Amino acid sequence: MIRESAAAADDLSAPLGQNKLQARRTALPAIVPRGIAAALGLSLVVFAAWAMIADDPFGGEPMVAVRADLGGDGSRTAESPAGPPTAQSDSERPNRADGSPPAGQPAAPAAPAGSKTVTIIDGTNGKRQEVVVPNSADAKAASGDERLYESSRHGPLPKVAQDGTRPADMFAQPVKPIPGRPNAPRVAIVIGGLGIGVAGTGEALGKLPGPVTFAFTPYGSDLERQVARARAAGHEVLVQIPMEPFDYPDNDPGPQTLLTSLDSGQNVDRLHWLMSRFRGYVGVANYMGARFTASEQTLSPVLREAAKRGLIYLDDGSSPRSLASQIAGANNLAFTKADLIIDAVPTPADVDRALNKLEAIARERGAAVGVASALPVSIERIARWTKAAEGRGVLLIPISAAVAKAKSI
Repeated sequence: MIRESAAAADDLSAPLGQNKLQARRTALPAIVPRGIAAALGLSLVVFAAWAMIADDPFGGEPMVAVRADLGGDGSRTAESPAGPPTAQSDSERPNRADGSPPAGQPAAPAAPAGSKTVTIIDGTNGKRQEVVVPNSADAKAASGDERLYESSRHGPLPKVAQDGTRPADMFAQPVKPIPGRPNAPRVAIVIGGLGIGVAGTGEALGKLPGPVTFAFTPYGSDLERQVARARAAGHEVLVQIPMEPFDYPDNDPGPQTLLTSLDSGQNVDRLHWLMSRFRGYVGVANYMGARFTASEQTLSPVLREAAKRGLIYLDDGSSPRSLASQIAGANNLAFTKADLIIDAVPTPADVDRALNKLEAIARERGAAVGVASALPVSIERIARWTKAAEGRGVLLIPISAAVAKAKSI
């Protein structure tokens, strides 16, 4: 009786719910393993059921879903818009083991030589499609002949082909003599500063005849397309190379400018970057560069590189201190120098006077070279002058016809 009273007292004095908590704690270890086991068992049942009914014929194989441009030339066409390729049906799908078609289905035509066949698998349904990717060497730029280029860390660089063909010769435009005037005075005109604005290039293309040479800066967008358009219209092309002026950096020609403070390796590397911006040019021309072209130590490696790659060098005549003529001769570099800057004073009257002077030089010496910027006034006045030039017996020629040719290698 005393024990029962003591037990009752203990129950009355114990915190409310303690005995139930202890009971739950005692039962918990037995419940947890059972719950985990039940969950794992259920997962296995679900996975097995999914494996039996799911339509995943390539389960476990690496798959990728990509967007493919199916035009044969690598470009999108109206017949093959952007988006996932159309999947083949099961009857069209080749055997997975050896790539052969199912029985009764004719073999697919062989891919062109040098091309690659890529299998595209749709990650959502496992369907696959074979796509032929043309060899990049076959997808040449409009201004490209792969024999005349080599790869570099910056992009394609011009070079002399194994058979001795030079870019300056390959991309030169023909001269069309004036009938009955074999000794007509010859004038070459170069328009620089093109490529920065598509509108400016378009204006020059629309108004200037093919023999006028176009010089493109290396900083424009879509340069390959602009250059291809120029060449298709009969224009020879130069790439302008920014060089250090005396007032650099207050007067900065642009990124990758060739500098007298850099060693020859650094300047040649910058030259490679500049030359890799587009293809199809016959040569290079200085852009500014009064200080750089006056230094034999810095200019010589650059002109040697141009000579090695079979290019023309045009000195724009803006600096009387330029040593380009002497260095070009010592390195067998095809070279010419502008006789005057046509739009040194960019007014219609002054441009007209400069063009008349250029014609007079040509009549006296047999040939003359003038340079101008792609200013609207310059393009307009030069276009007017060229229309009447042949009637006066003056032959307009591309820049390659005005250079002192380099000897064959």
